[in-house]
Amino acid sequence: MAIDKNSTGYTFLFSIIMVVVVGTSLAYTSLSLKERQNANAADKKMMDILGAIGVDANRTNASELFADYVVERVAIDMSGRELMATSSAVDPKDKQDPFGIDVKKDYRASVKSAVKATDGDEAALIAALSEDGLRFPLFRCAKDGASLYVIPMVGSGLWGPIWGYVALEEDKTTIYGANFDHKTETPGLGAEIKETFFTEKFKGKQLNADAAALFTITKGGAPTDEYSVDGITGGTITSKGVDEMMNRTLKVYYRYFESETRAQR
Repeated sequence: MAIDKNSTGYTFLFSIIMVVVVGTSLAYTSLSLKERQNANAADKKMMDILGAIGVDANRTNASELFADYVVERVAIDMSGRELMATSSAVDPKDKQDPFGIDVKKDYRASVKSAVKATDGDEAALIAALSEDGLRFPLFRCAKDGASLYVIPMVGSGLWGPIWGYVALEEDKTTIYGANFDHKTETPGLGAEIKETFFTEKFKGKQLNADAAALFTITKGGAPTDEYSVDGITGGTITSKGVDEMMNRTLKVYYRYFESETRAQR
């Protein structure tokens, strides 16, 4: 029996077949690329962590250099209590490994809303995020005979998320290096947080344990001291976002460092 290609039934059948074929092809392609995408994401994270301690890595050597410089990966909770530590080889698929903690996802899921709801009340923020069971990754590195501590962080800029990695020296109060990035900040203004001229300002600066703010990003052009850096001129909101991100995150790790120091006495 001849098929009437002009019939409504044929048109619907053809459309269904095409949807199934195209959908299957797209699903297969997505699954095929997923492993490569995850590997690329792991390499990029390693490159960013190494970048905070001044090690220039690329996708070809990131894994090798990471193993050379990162000697321990630690997970802590909001109160600064150590949950686990490991020096084994990194498995990006292992979500229990501190390397697998997705701080960007956690920020979107709970931290951002908690920050807004608690409006600067540190005790309330600790309580809110402790209930969520969040884990925070810390990367202890060895370079030139000294220990360095790399801390990942995420926050909000003017138009979208910002993030970065800050490395502390062995005294855990001196900033060794920093790098930042963004998704949608304004070119020539807030987007300049990722530029070397901005990140270089952090080197050698100190955390102020005696002040409400451990560190300050000042308004562009304002005076600075050993506990602050000059913000981006014309990028005030993005600079404030870096300030909030750094202080909120560093306080978590500062609690951990304090408890670690007490335990060693």
